[in-house]
This record gives sequence, structure tokens and C-alpha cells, in this order.
Amino acid sequence: MSNESDRDEGAAEEMGGKIKKGLGKLLGDEQMEAEGRAKEVRGKVQQEDAKAEERAQGAFEQATGALKNRVGKLIDNEQMAAEGKARELKGENRQKANQ
Repeated sequence: MSNESDRDEGAAEEMGGKIKKGLGKLLGDEQMEAEGRAKEVRGKVQQEDAKAEERAQGAFEQATGALKNRVGKLIDNEQMAAEGKARELKGENRQKANQ
């Protein structure tokens, strides 16, 4: 499953939990309210896990891009350096997007 679908699934789980928690509170059903709260927390955790995985992949992408950029500069290969810099920036952006 992709990280995007994990995040979407987590958001749906969180929303379902909020609804169930609210209904439980409205109806005075403590068990329903507690189940809703648990579902809400599971959804939040799933979303955070997906974001953490994206940040890790972004860090790896940034590091490998930086390495390729520096090797390209070292051997005077402008294309390699540019590709590395692009990958490095892509990794940085991926990390920022998942904070």
C-alpha cells in the first residue's frame, strides 16, 4: 500500500473515530465513546507512520542526491552534478511535505 493511501486510510479512520466518539457521548454510551476514541488514535498513528516513512525516504533521497552532486562536481560532470542536486532538492521537499 502506498504512503498516500495509508495517510488517506488513517484520515478516514480518524474521522470515523471522531464520529463514533461523538455519537457515544451524545447517547451516553461510554463504551461507544471509548471505541471511537481508540479508532481516532489509530487513525492518527497510521497517518504519522506514513509521514515518518516518507521523511525517511526523503532523507535517503537527499543524501544520495548530495553524494551524486559532489561526485559529479569532483569529476567535472555537470550533468551528473545537476541530476544529483535535483534529487537532493526532491528529497528535501519530500521531508518538508511530511512534517
